[in-house]
Amino acid sequence: MKKQMIVYITILMVGMFLSGCLSEEGTTNIQRETGNQSSGDHKSLTVLFSFASSSLDPHQDWMPVPAGMAETLVKVDENLEIQPWLAESWEQIDERTWVFNIREGVKFHDGTSVDAEAVKASFERAMEVNRAVASTLKIEDMEATGQALTFITSEPYPALLTELVHTNTAVIKVDAEDIGTQPIATGPFKVTDFTPQVEIQLERFEDYWDGMPNLNEVTVTFNSDSNVRSLALQSGEADIAFHLSPEALEPVELSEDLRIESITSLRAHFLLYNMQHPALQDHNVRKALDLIVNRPVMVREIMNGHGTQANGPYNPDLPFATEQAGDTYDPSLAEALLIDAGYDKNEAGFMQKDGEPLSFTLATYQGRPELPVIAQYLQSEAAAIGVDMNVVTVENIESYLWEQQDEWDIVTYSNMTAPRGDGGYFLNVAYGPDGSLNPGHIHIPELNDIRQQLNATADREERVALQQAATAIIQDEILHSFMLYPHIIVGVHERVTNWRPGAVEYYIIDHKMDVAW
Repeated sequence: MKKQMIVYITILMVGMFLSGCLSEEGTTNIQRETGNQSSGDHKSLTVLFSFASSSLDPHQDWMPVPAGMAETLVKVDENLEIQPWLAESWEQIDERTWVFNIREGVKFHDGTSVDAEAVKASFERAMEVNRAVASTLKIEDMEATGQALTFITSEPYPALLTELVHTNTAVIKVDAEDIGTQPIATGPFKVTDFTPQVEIQLERFEDYWDGMPNLNEVTVTFNSDSNVRSLALQSGEADIAFHLSPEALEPVELSEDLRIESITSLRAHFLLYNMQHPALQDHNVRKALDLIVNRPVMVREIMNGHGTQANGPYNPDLPFATEQAGDTYDPSLAEALLIDAGYDKNEAGFMQKDGEPLSFTLATYQGRPELPVIAQYLQSEAAAIGVDMNVVTVENIESYLWEQQDEWDIVTYSNMTAPRGDGGYFLNVAYGPDGSLNPGHIHIPELNDIRQQLNATADREERVALQQAATAIIQDEILHSFMLYPHIIVGVHERVTNWRPGAVEYYIIDHKMDVAW
């Protein structure tokens, strides 16, 4: 098994390396002549990220918050507790009414003060341009008085506070001329230039409410190829490179000037099934595919130990995670389930039913470098039980999933399943019939009932019980096959100080990060 894995991984990594070296974008990044060393008191830093942004509108794209441009009313800390941010305090008046007190002394990047009326206008725009935000917040009415902003929800909604952590609720000045390229927000850095899909140039906002940022300038660049990101870090073109491949860390680890940060994340890697495919509507078929997921091997051989095998959507360290053990690798049982489902093997050794071979298109993407490796591995495991899988690698996985739904059957996918310290968000967006992360069209009435109960429940113990009940249904029905909980793997130059990545991926660039030279 291990020898087979090494062959697959080696072939794929060579292909990815050659692709990265020949990439026009990647070559440009490596050959840039400007260095990152700061001169005098002028300090600059470059962050290289995997997923590109085509817009800087905070109500449409998440990057303005992690890039330090925009902020939300509240944020979640490393202990997954809600903390004040632009709102210094809040109070729930009754089950539908919340009052948030906006922090005094906060200014937009154009120097105007932030009051409750400005925040109200920002929320009105967010709900107008982003239907998912409107659906999630359930805000029926708002009232602004001085620094006090009152939200009245359309129904009892205890989850409102955690939903306000969502990056698409960031506060911006709504009368800015071009919010997509020059948003006027409140973060420690403001935009000076933006090339969609390529680069963001930022300079510090000297009137930032929480203190002068240490850095003068920050550059955020994008490249989906993990080899290019690693080479850019080694060449000094980037100070921080996110989502490095677990299989290619050795050069970084051997460098005296670089270090690897490997952080347990709130994310899960899983197989996303397209329920519109007739074969995948059969529970036995989904169960069979789940049984060829060898989780221990994936963690050990593909992640090189930078992860934990999964037994559900939530990391076992979270209080609402299931205590049930996950499925074990069993290709013999998988093959037996397919036979029970009416399939038999043809002369070529492939499963067929009514003369039609059991075949799937398995989509993957390079933004998370281990996912294409996992796809190749699953392809070989599927072939061993007579299931054909055609692996396709796509550039923009999100648009592909929604706009080309007749082209994919299964996806090696990844999501933060508890980004705000609560599992309700993932249950709503991934399993709700209109969920923004439900391109597979999952619709289980019993699960929907539990989601509705959860959305109206404030008691923490009751919420834990409901989330575990939902997880039991998800696992019994094999709505997704959860494979592993990956670490966030980041390469960092030693010149970077006062910073390390966190499990909450919403916050990357802040006013405290600095460089030593």
